[in-house]
Amino acid sequence: MLKDCRLIDLPKITDQRGNLSVIEGGRHIPFDIKRVYYLYDVPGGSSRAGHGHRELQQLIIAMSGSFDVIVDDGLERKKYHLNRSYYGLYIPKRMWREVENFSSGGVCLVLASTVYDSADYYHEYDEFAKFVNDNKKEIL
Repeated sequence: MLKDCRLIDLPKITDQRGNLSVIEGGRHIPFDIKRVYYLYDVPGGSSRAGHGHRELQQLIIAMSGSFDVIVDDGLERKKYHLNRSYYGLYIPKRMWREVENFSSGGVCLVLASTVYDSADYYHEYDEFAKFVNDNKKEIL
């Protein structure tokens, strides 16, 4: 559900030589990390196509620059603006997400709860919305 999406403050250790943040799966975020990927060299103002997941959970962090993340549970949508590397957006399973409005030089880091599995993806919003509608009782 949309209410389960939330910003998570990550530990931030400040030092005159620079800052350091750490993320431990199951401790700072509510899942073990199975995969890490990142989006970069996205032209300023651009977006990445949306998709949904059946089981995958993720934490999205703006490592550099900024971008917006739109999350959608099939009933409601909400937009988050990410622009700091010491917090991330937690997105639970069964959510649709879009990443848009990249700043020039923006880098989007994604920590994922599962390894890549093409069967876990919804690439068409209508298919995702039908899944949500067909499984309302289980989801709610």
